[in-house]
Amino acid sequence: MRWRDRLRGDPLPWLLEPDPSQSAVRYFALRDLLSRPEGDGEVKVAKAAIMQSGPVPAILAAQAPEGYWVKPGPGYAPKYTGTVWQIIFLAQLGADGNHPRVRAGCEYLLSHALAQHGGFTVNRTLSTFGHCEAGNLAAALIDLGYLEDQRLQRAVEWQARMVTGDGIAGPEATDTAERYYKSGTCGPTFACSGNAGLPCAWGAVKAMLALGKVPPAQRTPRMRAAIEHGAKFLLGRDPAVADYPSGWSAKPSSSWFKLGYPIGYVTDVLQNLEALAALGSAKDKRLANALALVESKQDAQGRWKLEYSYNGKMWADIEAKGRPSKWVTLRALRALKAAYGE
Repeated sequence: MRWRDRLRGDPLPWLLEPDPSQSAVRYFALRDLLSRPEGDGEVKVAKAAIMQSGPVPAILAAQAPEGYWVKPGPGYAPKYTGTVWQIIFLAQLGADGNHPRVRAGCEYLLSHALAQHGGFTVNRTLSTFGHCEAGNLAAALIDLGYLEDQRLQRAVEWQARMVTGDGIAGPEATDTAERYYKSGTCGPTFACSGNAGLPCAWGAVKAMLALGKVPPAQRTPRMRAAIEHGAKFLLGRDPAVADYPSGWSAKPSSSWFKLGYPIGYVTDVLQNLEALAALGSAKDKRLANALALVESKQDAQGRWKLEYSYNGKMWADIEAKGRPSKWVTLRALRALKAAYGE
């Protein structure tokens, strides 16, 4: 059965229409759903439109000339408007990584948010970012064209080590920077203080999202080992239930079941599918319930609603919460295409 056979209607004309408010959707639909190459004339026009209208120009308009947003420094704060978040959002919204302002933001981040030994940080000494933030940043920088940058390669290698525990000391070893932290990633296999020291599935999804963007031929032994850890952990539970370890509640976060865009440190069942698809597990039978859950959320026209939103918190609003969403529909169709093929 092909992916289009899973739809109740045909949303492709809707996704492919020129839309100045969400100009990147057409580009991604042409590239990812219709498999058009980057050199295709329509793809080029659609990609250029991203930098001319919609949320990307609004985000870049708020950037300081030096490359940061709001205030100098590593850029995690303020949440959703600081530098870290803009790099994440720009990548997810399809920004051109070769644009001078986008490059300035990436360079500023890489100059101010990396610890001396490679991991992402807020203080230049310890790699204090958890897997969620570090994975989001690595994935964003890869999408923006930094895969070959040695600074990013070190950061991704560090994240892989934090997953496996390879050469990483415990949080009590305060005489070394290569250690886990009581506040943050506190142990191997995604243990996080934000989840009461238990393995965090949100962090696992983000870490795997980043590692999945590294081409298989370029993955180091540590990266491959981390991917094995991540796939085993995420597939060890039914993503449709999402009963991963939860340190502060007896039931999974409701965010797992609310589909939105763009995506910060929280995640949803659809991003779990996206991360596993990037690792080559899109057709794994253990994902059947999660795929069925995603399919059940479409309307009669084959569209999905925006159920989770950062509107009012970002430099630009993204669609209307509770209404059919081109972005969520695009995400859902990508997952179905990966699972069911052409």
